[in-house]
Amino acid sequence: MKNTIPIIILIFALNYQVFGSMLEDNNELKKNQKYPSAQDIEPRVSLSDAGDSATISAGIENVIEVNLEDCLKLALGNNPKIQSAMQDVFASDSRIKQSWANYFPQFSWQSGYSRIRQLQLSDVFRENLIYNFWVLGQISVTQLLYDFGVTRNQVTIRKLDSQGYKIILTGTINDVIYNVKDAYYNLQYALEALGVAEKTVKQYEEFYEQAKAFNDAGIKPKVDVTIAEVNLSNAKLTLIQAQHSIKIGMAKLNNAIGIPYCMKYSLSDKLRYEFCDMTLEKAIKIAEKSRPEFQLADVKVEQAKQNVKLVKKSWHPQFTTQNQIEVGGRHPDSNYGYTLGAYINFPTINGMLIKHQIREARSLYSKEQANAINTKNNIYLEVQNAFYTLDEKRNKIPVAYLGMKQAKENYELSSGRYNVGVGDAVELREAQVQYENAQLTYYQTMYEYNSARANLEKSIGRNICAEEVTLKKSVKKKIKK
Repeated sequence: MKNTIPIIILIFALNYQVFGSMLEDNNELKKNQKYPSAQDIEPRVSLSDAGDSATISAGIENVIEVNLEDCLKLALGNNPKIQSAMQDVFASDSRIKQSWANYFPQFSWQSGYSRIRQLQLSDVFRENLIYNFWVLGQISVTQLLYDFGVTRNQVTIRKLDSQGYKIILTGTINDVIYNVKDAYYNLQYALEALGVAEKTVKQYEEFYEQAKAFNDAGIKPKVDVTIAEVNLSNAKLTLIQAQHSIKIGMAKLNNAIGIPYCMKYSLSDKLRYEFCDMTLEKAIKIAEKSRPEFQLADVKVEQAKQNVKLVKKSWHPQFTTQNQIEVGGRHPDSNYGYTLGAYINFPTINGMLIKHQIREARSLYSKEQANAINTKNNIYLEVQNAFYTLDEKRNKIPVAYLGMKQAKENYELSSGRYNVGVGDAVELREAQVQYENAQLTYYQTMYEYNSARANLEKSIGRNICAEEVTLKKSVKKKIKK
């Protein structure tokens, strides 16, 4: 019995060495085919090959490829919010012309027939005085000559109102651009998550096949096969969710563009990042010049100021001229007459009413001044928040990338150990989960960075152009390596 045990151990060791060597050679071939190189998970800066095209609608012929610029062009031409804001601009322009209409002559035309019986004269003369009265045509022309600047103030208020609507249109365009960019980056992230889910399913399938082979050979217990089956089922559920997320992401992008039932298309690029070296002071200066709400606050203050001037002129008279010519009489064309005159029309004056209308206008003017300060303070806060958020997301990208790379190396080591029969199923499962989560975290971080960049552009009211963006040389060299 004592001699039998060493012999059994020796035979098992020899069989294990031969069998393990065969598995190691086979798995080494699988690893070269299954696992991507380190370059495949590095951040993408340039899209040099056609393999970077992310097709959403597989199996459909003649699917067009679109990029972010194409989506923005479609949104500017189709988003209903922009169309609505444009109509407000057109309507406000018409209101300016309506105010100028006070200086244009007013025409009126009247014609009619009357049968008249004079009650008093008939009673005096004891005779019914009945006659017909015709008005073949009566033309009246009224022209405003001077109103002490009331019309001019009204026009100025309308012009400021129109300017405000133009600024609101700009703000609406900024909001639409941000929504499109955020939806576009979210769809890119969903595509990356789908790729991760598909790779994970393949890895768990191979894990299941390996565990089953080990169990059939009597090397590993049945529990490894059970663990592999559970992992594979969970991975397939995650894949279904990832496919669903792409459909939802595409619907959100279409809604942001303004075409809810858009034709099938694919994205021509994937998630990428470009570091910008904009200072907070520069961002605030750009916001003061370009942010629509910043400009709108000043317009509202000036509009309230003009309204104070207008209320003060509510008791001023108007100089007008009125001319009238009419044809008619007992017969349609039996006679004619005319009236020529110039008038000074004084409004009904209520001193108490005018006094408190002026007080109200002044209070509203002070209110708009306070609102303007509050709006500008909120813009400053929004710019700072967007700037610091962008800085946070920028600093998280290298950390997330390093974590993904480490998780990949750990997974390769755990998978290699398990494939040669040394590793544990629980260890491999944890390595797989960590690698999957690390990939999703990295892509999520890049999505958050791009979204934060778009939010900063919205906060300052202008796209970050080349002159405001400087790619850090150290980062570019690191990416190229």
